[in-house]
Amino acid sequence: MAQFGKPKGAPAMKDSAKLAAPDAPAFAASSPQGRPVEGIVTLPPPGEAAAEPGTVPQPWIPVFIWRVPLPSSLRALGHRNFRLFWTGQLISLVGTWMQAIARAWLVLELTHSAFWLGMVGFANSLPVLLLSLWGGVVADNVSKRKLIICTQSISMLMAFVLAALTWTNTVQVWHVLAISLILGAVFSFDAPTRQAFTVEMINGKEDLMNAVALNSSIFNGARVAGPAIGAIILAWQGPAMAFFLNGVSYIAVLIGLFLMKVPTFTRQLHEASAFQRIMEGVRYVRHHETIATLMTLIAIVSIFAFPYSVLMPIFADNVLHVGEQGYGTLMALSGLGSLIGALSLTFQSGRSSIKRGRIIAIGAIGLPIFLGVFALSQSYLLSFFMLVGVGWTMISISATINTIIQTSVPDELRGRVNGVYSFLFIGVAPLGNLQAGLIADHFGAPVSLFIGALACGVAGLYIVFRKRQIARM
Repeated sequence: MAQFGKPKGAPAMKDSAKLAAPDAPAFAASSPQGRPVEGIVTLPPPGEAAAEPGTVPQPWIPVFIWRVPLPSSLRALGHRNFRLFWTGQLISLVGTWMQAIARAWLVLELTHSAFWLGMVGFANSLPVLLLSLWGGVVADNVSKRKLIICTQSISMLMAFVLAALTWTNTVQVWHVLAISLILGAVFSFDAPTRQAFTVEMINGKEDLMNAVALNSSIFNGARVAGPAIGAIILAWQGPAMAFFLNGVSYIAVLIGLFLMKVPTFTRQLHEASAFQRIMEGVRYVRHHETIATLMTLIAIVSIFAFPYSVLMPIFADNVLHVGEQGYGTLMALSGLGSLIGALSLTFQSGRSSIKRGRIIAIGAIGLPIFLGVFALSQSYLLSFFMLVGVGWTMISISATINTIIQTSVPDELRGRVNGVYSFLFIGVAPLGNLQAGLIADHFGAPVSLFIGALACGVAGLYIVFRKRQIARM
C-alpha cells in the first residue's frame, strides 16, 4: 500500500501513516484553503491532487456543503468511522447513566434494602471479573464492529425488557438481578472490543490519544448530565420511562456502526485453545516492563481509590452531615473533576510535544493527596475541591494509560491485552469495594479511605523514583 513520506526531521515512527483504503470516505484530504497541515493522512477528494510528500492535510468535517476545519484538540473527529461512533456514544451514554440511577431507585422501592442495592452492583461487576479475559480473546478473533453491534443490541433489548416489566408492575428484584448479570457479561466482551476497535476507527495510532480523550470527555459529560436528566424523568414518569429512553438511545450507536465502512475481517485459524490465547496476552503484559507497571498502577487505583464512591453516602451523612442532597452534590463534583480532566487531555492531545508519562506521574502523586485530604476533611467546602481533584487525577491516569497500551500493543494481541486492562480496571473493583467496606465497618470510612490513599501514594512514589522511564515517556 502506498505511503506518504516521513516529515523532514521527524523521528522514525514504528507505524508509518498509511493511506486510507480505497473505499474509505475521503473527507480529510486538505484544508478549505488547500494548505496541508499536520493531521490525518487520507486520500484526497476526487479531482484534487494528493498532498506533497512530507506534509499531512488538516482534518475537517463536512457540514452540509462546507468543510469545517477541526482544531487539533478535535482532530480524531476527522475520521468518519470514529465520528459516527462518537456521536452515537454521546447520546447513548446519557441513557446509560439515566438507567443506572433509575435501577438503583427501583431496587430501593422494591426492597427498601441496602443489601439488595449492593447485590445488584455486585451482579453487574462479577461477570467482568470472570469473563473479561475471555472477552479479549473473542475480540481478537472476530469482526470488532459486528461484535459491538451484538453487544449494543443485547443491551438495548435488556433496557426494553426492564421497561416493560416495570410498566406492567410485574418487576421483581430477581429480574433486576438477572438483567444486571446479563449486562455485566455483555460488558465483559464490549469493553475490550471497543478499546481495540478505536485504533481501527481512526486508521492508525497518530490520533489515538485524542480519540481516547474525546471518549473520556463524553463518558464523564454523560456522568454529570445523565443522573440529572434521570432524576427529572424519575420524578416525572418513574423508572420505566428512564429504562425505555435508554433503550431508544442505543439506536444512535447502532446506526453509526451500520454506516461505517471498514475492511472485510479475515478470521485467522488458531491451534491454541482459548485458555492458551488468554495466557499469551497475560504473558505479554507480564514481560513488557512498562505495560506491566502501568497495569499494576491501574489495579491499585481500582482496588484502593475507586471505593471512595461506595463510601460516599457515609461521608455525606456521618462525616460532613449534608444529607441526601449533599450526597448527590458530592458525586456530581467527582464527575465534574473527571470531565475537567478529560477535556484537559483532549486539548493537550493536539500537541505533538505532549509528555504522557508526566501526566501519569502527576496523576499518581496528586490522586493520593486529594484522596487523603478528603478522607480527613471535616469541611464541606474543602471536600468539594478535593473531590474535583480526585476525579481529575483518576481520569488523567486511566485515559493516558489506555492510550499508551493501545499504541504499544501489537494488533494481533490488542483485544487480549485490553481484556487484561478491563479485568484489572473494572473486574477487580468488587474486591476493592469489599476491602473498603470491611475496614470502614471496623474502623470507620475516613480510616478506610485514608489507607487506600496511602496505598496509591506508595505506588505513585514507586513510579516517580524507581520507574523514571515512565515519567519521561
